[in-house]
Amino acid sequence: MSAKFAAGISQIECDDTEPLINPFVHKLELHGTYEKIKTAIFTLILVPVRVGLICFFVVTAWMLATVGLFGVTEQELHERPLDGWRKTVLKPFIAKLIFCIYTLGGVKLKVIGRPSSSDEAPLVVLAPHSSFMDSIAMVYMGGPSIVARGETASIPFFGKLINYTQPIYVWRDDPESRQKTVKEIIKRSTSKLDWPQILIFPEGTCTNRSCLISFKNGAFYPGVPIQPVCIRYPNKLDTVTWTWEGPSALKLLWLTLTQPSSHCEVEFLPVYYPNDEEKRNPKLFANNVRAVMAKALGVPVVDYSYSDCKMMTKAKEMNLPFANHLVEVRKLRRKLGLIGTEREEALVRANNYTCRDCSKVTFIEFVEIMRLQTNEQAALQLFKIYDKNNTGLIDLRDYLLGVLATEEDKSTEEILVYAFMLYDIKRNGKLTAENFIKAVSQTLGISQEYGLQIFDQVDRKQLGFVRLDDFLNWATKFIPHLIYNGSEEKPNWKNLEIYRTHDKKID
Repeated sequence: MSAKFAAGISQIECDDTEPLINPFVHKLELHGTYEKIKTAIFTLILVPVRVGLICFFVVTAWMLATVGLFGVTEQELHERPLDGWRKTVLKPFIAKLIFCIYTLGGVKLKVIGRPSSSDEAPLVVLAPHSSFMDSIAMVYMGGPSIVARGETASIPFFGKLINYTQPIYVWRDDPESRQKTVKEIIKRSTSKLDWPQILIFPEGTCTNRSCLISFKNGAFYPGVPIQPVCIRYPNKLDTVTWTWEGPSALKLLWLTLTQPSSHCEVEFLPVYYPNDEEKRNPKLFANNVRAVMAKALGVPVVDYSYSDCKMMTKAKEMNLPFANHLVEVRKLRRKLGLIGTEREEALVRANNYTCRDCSKVTFIEFVEIMRLQTNEQAALQLFKIYDKNNTGLIDLRDYLLGVLATEEDKSTEEILVYAFMLYDIKRNGKLTAENFIKAVSQTLGISQEYGLQIFDQVDRKQLGFVRLDDFLNWATKFIPHLIYNGSEEKPNWKNLEIYRTHDKKID
């Protein structure tokens, strides 16, 4: 079947399928000369005034928070809530000062519904979490305690302000910290002491608000009433969304400050009272609350999570092809039943993919190689992710490398071995400069220029090719940090046997 005909099938069949959602990508561009000129003018006129006033209010609020926390130890902040003038006078005043900062920044807040008291709902969950601007809801509520990353405590000025809310810090890469966080949430939400409400972003990371991703269970373990809070930004130009792939926080802040006004809507939904089954099952509780919020927001729910963010970050650091789309690839592979089958790994290990030119694979060839059905919509969608120019052809190596390199149990050594096998076009255990550069740049995250330098150093005899074991021996001596991330223990390259066995079969 011709590539053009295969592309036609892919286009027709995919038009009626459910569109893929990638909540971790945000694109922001200024369109038109008018927008660019307006931004330039406001950068010169409006931004300096706003920044000056904002800095004044931040410093003032920080000074007041410093006074309020004077004489209070970290242990006391952790063990009992603030009381007296610190709670009734200073905390509301600081919250008003911070709210003024948003007003000075041009933010116009619209509030729908009524915030509950801590007696009605000890916990508040806010979603979708997409921006540093989401903290406006916390300020409007008077400064509830938040569950935040431990790193936020060290943010200049704002760290002190966050500390004043008596937050619950969590270190996301420390499993013990997560357990302690859950225990602290349960302790405070069921305590008889007058703790402030706890505000939690249950998604655990920022998205582009196109959907609600999986909620973490931490807020739902106590089994207490929860108030769901939805947040929206109905602006023509989205200058607030801060995702894993997109504009930096500094660029977003600059563009937001150049807007005459930015609109934000915060909707307080009715308090959600869990039934007995939900109290016993935090995951069910979380899913049901998410469904209520998704209905109010008019967006779908998608089972992405923070682990998908980490996977996408890893892929980007490695410079993998189509790194931004690998969360969608994983979802489609799950639909197709490929997750857990190790089918892609088996194909590469056994050299068992029969494409004549793996850089130009049609849809029909793709489904035959992957043993899929041609009428499966998910298979068509998966193919189209890699058919970026809509030519009806993909590079199968991009797909296989992306899948293998993002498996959780794969070491850098194994990934490098697979990359060499994929780019060993002649199947003779030798890589030319061009293919060597592709293999190392798309696994070790190095530039093509550096890859060429490495090739020249490994190929000292100027044979025009390098073998994998020659490169690994060279790398162990000269760039070990690329292979085993600075570990004191050198790798034993046990997985090199996969490649050597592959060579013997060819010979």
